Amino acid sequence: MRVAIVVYGVLYVVIEVVGYQLEQVSWPAITALDVATALTNALLTVVVLVAVLVAVDVLGHRWRRRRLLQRVAEARAATAEWADPGTLGVSSWRAEPRAPQLALPAATGRRRRRSRGEDRYAENAYSRPMGPPGRLL
Repeated sequence: MRVAIVVYGVLYVVIEVVGYQLEQVSWPAITALDVATALTNALLTVVVLVAVLVAVDVLGHRWRRRRLLQRVAEARAATAEWADPGTLGVSSWRAEPRAPQLALPAATGRRRRRSRGEDRYAENAYSRPMGPPGRLL
């Protein structure tokens, strides 16, 4: 259906251009050369219109292809960024230490509270005498 409309449009343009060209010459003085010139001009007009339409179509296809490739490249770059984010820098919420903190001093002695003859506290494991060196268990 569309092809028939296009063919009808092209023929209409050709007939109008030929009619206009022949109208410029007086009708009784028309020669075969005038008709050939009118047909040539009409076909040239049609060819130029078809060339413009084909150029617009080709440029549209190239533009769409380039845009598609650009979108694919952007998607690949986003995927690569997502897959390998690199090193993440994280700042600490703690303040930097001002001076080295020393360990707490050892207890001075065992405090025992005796009540009714029982020890309420267990012995301090760190204040017990150690066995021979190299033997912890």
